[in-house]
Amino acid sequence: MNKNSSNIMALAPNTSNKRETVCIFGTGDFGRALGHKMIQSGYPVVYGSRSTQISNLIPKDAEVLSHAEAAQKAAIIIIAIQRQHYNFLIPLAEILHGKVLVDISNNLKLNQYPESNAEYLAQLLPGSRVVKAFNTVSAWALQSGTLDASRQVFVCGDDVEAKQMVMNIVRALGLTPLDKGSLLAAQEIENYPLQLFPMWKFPIFLSLGLTAFFFFYCLALDVIYTYIYEKNNFSFFIAITIPNRVCPVMALILLALVYLPGIFAAIIQLYRGTKYRRFPDWLDKWMLCRKQLGLIALAFASLHVVFTLVTPMRAFVSWRTSKGIISQALNNKTEPLNNTNAWISDSYLALGILGFFLFVLLGITSLPSVSNNVNWREFRFVQSKLGYLALILCTAHTLVYGGKWFLSPSAYKWYLPNIYILSLIVPCAVLVVKFVLIFPCVDKPLTQIRQGWERNPKHSE
Repeated sequence: MNKNSSNIMALAPNTSNKRETVCIFGTGDFGRALGHKMIQSGYPVVYGSRSTQISNLIPKDAEVLSHAEAAQKAAIIIIAIQRQHYNFLIPLAEILHGKVLVDISNNLKLNQYPESNAEYLAQLLPGSRVVKAFNTVSAWALQSGTLDASRQVFVCGDDVEAKQMVMNIVRALGLTPLDKGSLLAAQEIENYPLQLFPMWKFPIFLSLGLTAFFFFYCLALDVIYTYIYEKNNFSFFIAITIPNRVCPVMALILLALVYLPGIFAAIIQLYRGTKYRRFPDWLDKWMLCRKQLGLIALAFASLHVVFTLVTPMRAFVSWRTSKGIISQALNNKTEPLNNTNAWISDSYLALGILGFFLFVLLGITSLPSVSNNVNWREFRFVQSKLGYLALILCTAHTLVYGGKWFLSPSAYKWYLPNIYILSLIVPCAVLVVKFVLIFPCVDKPLTQIRQGWERNPKHSE
C-alpha cells in the first residue's frame, strides 16, 4: 500500500511549481512587453488599467481589470507608469498594504529629483514593500527574447523577502538578477540607463584628440608642404593616404596605452614596497578603461587593413605603376629585383598580419560571452602574454616599414619627424621598461609585493 501510494505521489503533478499571479499597473510598451514575457514564462498576468476594455495590444492570455480589482488578485504589483502619475496610488493604499510594489520607472536626466522614484513611491505608500527592478531592461530586449541585449537586472529594496520574490521572477524570465542592496541604491540604478558609455568617454575623447592631431600633422607634411615647395597638388591624399597613415599610428599608440598603466602601477608598487595603498585617481581611471582603449585600437587596426586592401585600386597607384613601366620601356632598361627591399616588404607585411591576428584575438577574448568561458589564468595569458606579443609584432611592423625615415634628411620636412617616428615613442618606451621589469632582480620583489609582502608594514596605509 505504501509502495503504491508513493508511486501515485511520484506521478502526480507538482503543484508547488505553479506561478503566482502578477499584476501590472500600466499598459504601455514596457508593461505589455513585460506581461507577454511573463505569460510565456508561465505567470498568470492581470493588468490594472483605467480602461478595462480588451485591446489588441494586450497579450491575449492576460486579464484586464480596474486598478483596485487587479491589485486584489496579486501579491506582486509592477508599477509600469511614470513618477508624475504615482498620486493615483494613494487612494489604493489600503489595498496595496503589505504587497510588493516593483518600481521600474526611469527619469529624463541624471538626479532629476532629490530622491529616487522608488524611494518616493515608498514614501507615498509606507505600508507597501517597494523594490526597484527592471528599469535597465528595454521593451525591445524583452520582445526579442533578450538574445541581443544585456541580461542583467539590477534589484534593490529594504525588504529581503520581497526582493527575493522579485529576483525569482527575474530568473524565471531568463534574466540575471544583481542584488544592489537596500533602496538607497535606487537612485544609482535609475541613473544607469541615462549614462552614455560612461567608461568610453576618456578613450573616445583621447582617440579623437590624437586622431585630429595626427591628421593635421600629416596634412601639413604630405599636402601643404608638397604644394608649397614642390608645386604638386596631392590634396586627394586626404581621402585614403592620410587616413591609412593615421589609423596604424593610432592603433599602435592606443595598444601601447593599454599596457602603459600596468607599467606605472608596477613602478609605484616597487617604490612604495606595498600593494596596500591606492593608486592615484588618474591611474585608477586609466586602468579601468583599458578594455575600451584596446577595442578602439582594434577598430583603427581594422580600418588600416581595409585601406591597405583598397590601395591597388587607387588611380594614383595605377598612374605611378604605369609611369614606372613606361619609363623602363623608354629607357630600354629593366630594373632588377632588389632582394633587400623584397625581404623588407615581406617582413613588415608578415609582422603586420601576425600582429593583427593577435589583435583580433585580444578583442574576441574581451567579449563577455568569451571571457566568461575561460578561467583567470587563460584570460591573463591571452590579455597579458599574447597582448605584449601583439605589441612587439605591431611595433616591429611599424619599425621595419618606417625605420628608413629615421636617418633620411628628406623625411624631416619643416624639421618635423615622420609620423611613423612619432608613433614608435610610446610603444618602444613601454617595451623597454617591461623588459627591465622581467629581470629576476626586479620581478622577484614585485611578485612578492603583489603576494602581500611589505617593505615597511608599519608605514603602510
